[in-house]
Amino acid sequence: MRALTWQAPGRVTVETVPDPVIEQDADAIVRITSTAICGSDLHLYDVLGPYMSRGDVIGHEPMGVVVETGKDVTHVGVGDRVVVPFNIACGRCSMCLRGLQSQCETTQVREYGSGAALLGYSKLYGQVPGGQAELLRVPHADSGLMRVGSELPDERYLFLSDILPTAWQGVRYADVPDGGSVAVLGLGPVGQFAARIARREGARVFGVDPVPERREMAARHGIEVLDQGADAIAAIREATSGEGPDAVIDAVGMEAHGNPVAGIAQNLVGRLPGALGRPVMEHAGVDRTAALDAAIDLVRRGGTLSLSGVYGGTATPMPLLTMFDKQLTVRMGQCNVRSWTQDLLPLVEDPDDPLGTADLVTHRLPLEEAPAGYELFRRKHDGCIKVVLEPSVGG
Repeated sequence: MRALTWQAPGRVTVETVPDPVIEQDADAIVRITSTAICGSDLHLYDVLGPYMSRGDVIGHEPMGVVVETGKDVTHVGVGDRVVVPFNIACGRCSMCLRGLQSQCETTQVREYGSGAALLGYSKLYGQVPGGQAELLRVPHADSGLMRVGSELPDERYLFLSDILPTAWQGVRYADVPDGGSVAVLGLGPVGQFAARIARREGARVFGVDPVPERREMAARHGIEVLDQGADAIAAIREATSGEGPDAVIDAVGMEAHGNPVAGIAQNLVGRLPGALGRPVMEHAGVDRTAALDAAIDLVRRGGTLSLSGVYGGTATPMPLLTMFDKQLTVRMGQCNVRSWTQDLLPLVEDPDDPLGTADLVTHRLPLEEAPAGYELFRRKHDGCIKVVLEPSVGG
């Protein structure tokens, strides 16, 4: 089959690799019809090189059709159209039963002290081949795969694999009071959906991003948009009676702009060989924390920070004195996808498309053009906000 493979920091290529096979009785093989590039894929591309091996198949936002199942799979069958959540979770352990699939005890990557294994996401999360490919092996298929209808286009369902439940969880964790206010920092795909969800639930929503096309998209959905910087902080504070919003959702994470020193450190660490780079990632603060710092500054006293953006350095400094003094609540973590998908399914199938799933994708490319898609997304060229790859096109 053809698949997108990691070759080196800043370099991915489409290669012919062996077709996946059933390895465990709970596995399924899915023929991928659509697969998206996620902002966290860029961390593999630029930052997490020490945890990658040449030839790793990446990608964790796929959907498609089941073509083969192991003998223990009963929830889905050959021919079913399915969304593939990025968490690999057994569905039976104490963590899964608590709705914390991202902490699944069966698939935890204990070698690195990480939570549940993820599709296509480095040694840190199990080094399981990912979904930017023609075919994908899905472990624990019964608990993971989500059957969907056959009538609507892929893009109505595809984002249930990651970014839509991630945004939903971010809003749930923000715990915005009825009629309250929330600022969303970062209007990439997760930020777009988080802002739309919060507004649909009655909050006043401010969206902050330095990219004009992202602000324009959010504004189409009733979000009050502002450019990044001190003026935005001041404007939001003024609009909230000088207090700041009730909650701030950080949908940016370690790719935040505003700290060139950390940016250089990320680049250097990402290019170190694994044996040298991994200790630096594990013991040095290499995150760019501009968005987190802005969120802490902006949120009102007694408010809530919800962190959906991914941070990678274990020694990242946080202003604990300020956080303590402001009596903040902080919630964060990998999304527990299957805890939220049943809430979201009626919304993505609603004929009115209330979350605007049809207004997110800016670029559709065949799988063979995936390397160009990564560069478009990374550099935000050509108004790029979300790239969807189609393995069946252009092969």
